[in-house]
Amino acid sequence: MTTQATSSATPVVQRPSARIPGPLAWPLLGNVRELGQGAFHEVLLRLHQRYGDIFRLRYPGGGDVVVVRDPDALKHILQTHYTRYRKGRQLEVARPLIGEGIFISEGEFWLRQRRLVQPAFVRPAVRALAPRMAEVIDEMLDGWEPAARSGEPIGVKAEMMRLAMQIVARTMFSNSLRPEEIQEVEHHFTYLLTVVSDRSSSIVHNLFPWVQKLPTPANRRFQKAIRALDRIIFRLIDDRKRRGDYGQDVLGMLLRARHEDTGQGMTDRQLRDEVVTLFLAGHETTAIALTWALAMLSRFPWLRAELQAEVDAVLGDERPTAAHYDRLTFTRAFFDEVLRVYPPQIVMLREAAQEDEIGGFRLRPGQALLLHIYGVHMHEAYWDNPAGLDPKRFPPYGPGPKHKFAYLPFGAGPRRCLGDKFAHLEGTLALALIHRRYELDLVPGTPLEPDTVGTLRPKGPVPMRVRRR
Repeated sequence: MTTQATSSATPVVQRPSARIPGPLAWPLLGNVRELGQGAFHEVLLRLHQRYGDIFRLRYPGGGDVVVVRDPDALKHILQTHYTRYRKGRQLEVARPLIGEGIFISEGEFWLRQRRLVQPAFVRPAVRALAPRMAEVIDEMLDGWEPAARSGEPIGVKAEMMRLAMQIVARTMFSNSLRPEEIQEVEHHFTYLLTVVSDRSSSIVHNLFPWVQKLPTPANRRFQKAIRALDRIIFRLIDDRKRRGDYGQDVLGMLLRARHEDTGQGMTDRQLRDEVVTLFLAGHETTAIALTWALAMLSRFPWLRAELQAEVDAVLGDERPTAAHYDRLTFTRAFFDEVLRVYPPQIVMLREAAQEDEIGGFRLRPGQALLLHIYGVHMHEAYWDNPAGLDPKRFPPYGPGPKHKFAYLPFGAGPRRCLGDKFAHLEGTLALALIHRRYELDLVPGTPLEPDTVGTLRPKGPVPMRVRRR
C-alpha cells in the first residue's frame, strides 16, 4: 500500500558543451529571490522541474554552484570518475572539529586512513554489535516507563539523538566512558554539531572561512568545547595503550589497525580525528531517520500494525541478534523507505578538481556542486509515486530503485559512508524494540515540518505520548 507523504584515463572534454541552464541571477544578490521562496529542498525540486536534472545557481555575493540529480551524472561523480572530484572548500567549516578524518581528508592520506578504518565496519564486525545496541535501546525504553504511566509526552527528537549518541559511545568505547563523561561528550558534541551545521549554511563562513579563527566569544566557546572533548578521547586512547588491552570495541579495532606497507598504526591525533568523525557520522543521521520513522508510524497506523505483527512473530521475548535483524524484512524495508522520503542529508558537496563534463555540460576546475540526494529520491523517472510512503517498493517485496544511483542515503562509490550497515542495524533494532513494548502517538496538532538547510530534521521536539502495548 502506498501512503502519501569508463576508466579515469578517458579524455575529459572532447567537444564544446552547452551552457548550464538556471534562473537569471541578480548582480551581487545572485539567486536570493529563488532561494527565499520556501524550504530549501522544495525550492530545488521546483528548479529541477523548470531547468532539468542539472542546473546552476548563483550565491549572493558571488560564486555559483551546479545542482545535480541525474543518476548517470551522480554515478560519474561518485564512482566512475570520483578522483576528478574532491569534497570541496565548503566543508572547511567542519575541519576544526573533525581534523583530517576520512569524512574530509583527500588523496593518498584519505585512502590510507579509509583502509585502516574500514575493517571496523565490515558486515561481520557490525553484526556482532547487535546485542550491545539492543542493551542501550532497552535502557532507553526503561526510562520511558514513567511517561507511559503518566501520559506526559516525550520529545522524540531529543530521545533519538540521545539514543544514537549512547549507542555510538557504547559500541565505540564499551564501558570505558564514565557516566559523567558520557554526559559531557553528549553535551559538547551536540553543541559542536549545531555550530558546524550553522556555519555550513552561513554565507559569511563559506565565503570567508577565516572568520572562524577570529577571537570572538563564540569562537572561543567553540574551541573550548573541542578541547574538553579532546581531553576525554585522548584519555581513553592513553588508557588503552598503557594497559595493553585494546578491547573488542571499535576503538580497539582502530588501535590494532596497521598499514599493510609499513606495519605502523595511527598516531593519537589520527585516532582522535577518526573517532570524532565516527561520532559525527553515527549520531545525527540515524537519530533523524528514527524520529521521522516514529512520526510516520503514528500518522499511518496500518503501517505500524504490520510492523508490530512482524516484531511479535520474529522477536517474541528474545533479545535481538543479527539473525533476528535478517528476518525483520518489513521493518528493514520501512526504514529504507524512511531514508528515501526523509534522507538525513539533502545534498552532498563536491568540487571539480579538474575540467570535466557531465550530462553534456562542461565543469571548470574548482566548480562547486550540490549532489541533490533528496531530488533524486523524488525523481518520477526512477520511482513510482515518489512522494508516497511505500515500504514494499524495497526488497524483498519490490525491486527498489530503477537506477542504482537513484537511492543514495549513504552516498555511493569509494567514499560511501562506512557506517551504512551500522546505521541500518541500529535503526531496525530500535524500531523493533520500541514497538515490542510501546506504541507512540503524536500529540494532536503537532506540525511535522522539516527544518532544512543541509539536513532534513523535523522542526521542534516532536512530542509523542507513550502507551504500553
